[in-house]
Amino acid sequence: MMPKLISAALTIAAATPIAAQEVTPILPDAALLDIVAEGRTTRVPDLAVINAGVVTQSETAAQALSDNAARMDRVLAALKRAGVAERDVRTATIALNPQYRYGENVPPVITGYQASNRVSVRFRDVTRSGAILDALVREGANQIDGPNLTLAQPDAAMDEARADAIARARARAELYAKAAGMRVERIASISEGAAPGGGGPRPVMIMGARAAAPEADTQIAAGEQDVTATVTVRFVLR
Repeated sequence: MMPKLISAALTIAAATPIAAQEVTPILPDAALLDIVAEGRTTRVPDLAVINAGVVTQSETAAQALSDNAARMDRVLAALKRAGVAERDVRTATIALNPQYRYGENVPPVITGYQASNRVSVRFRDVTRSGAILDALVREGANQIDGPNLTLAQPDAAMDEARADAIARARARAELYAKAAGMRVERIASISEGAAPGGGGPRPVMIMGARAAAPEADTQIAAGEQDVTATVTVRFVLR
C-alpha cells in the first residue's frame, strides 16, 4: 500500500491572533499541524507605580543638596501620611551636577549646582493615586513620571490567558482536520513565547510629569488591561 502523503502550506488572513503554519507528513496515515495561538484575558489594574522627585538649584553644591533634602523630607512625610508603606518607597536616583555658562572662545564657567532625588513609589489603592500625586506636588515634588498601572499578582491572569490560547489552538486544529478529512489524534508538543508587543500584563502610563496648581485634582482611571499569552502547539492528525 502506497504511503498517504499530505503536505500543505496554510495561510490565514483572519482577524484572530491565530496562524496555522504547515502540515508535514510523519507517518503513512498521519501528519503534523503547527498552530500559533494567542490567548487573552482582562483585569482591572490594582497597582500603580510612579517616580516622584525633587530638583533644586543653588550657587553651591552644599546648599543645593541641603535644599533638596529638606524638600524630599516633606515629600516622604506626605507619602507616610497618605498611608504608603515604607516597603513601597524606594530611592531610585540621587544626583548632583554642576551648571555651566558657555561662551565663545572661553572655558565653561560653573554658575551653580543642581541636585535631584527620585523615589519609586507603589500605590496599592489605585483610586487614591491621583490625590496622592497632588499631595506630593504640594509638598515640593516637581518631577513626576507615571503612574504606571499594572497587576500586583499577574500569575493567575497569565494562567487564564494560557488556557485560552490552548483552547483557541485546539479549536483551529479541529477545523483544519475536519476540512482535510482527518481528525486530531493528540498534541505532540507545546511551547510558549512572547505575544506580539510583549506578553503578560503591560504597564499603562496614565500621565506624565506634573507640577500643577495645588487646587487641581488629578483623576486616575484604572480601566482594564489585557493580559496575553502566545503558544505554539503541534498536533498529530490522522
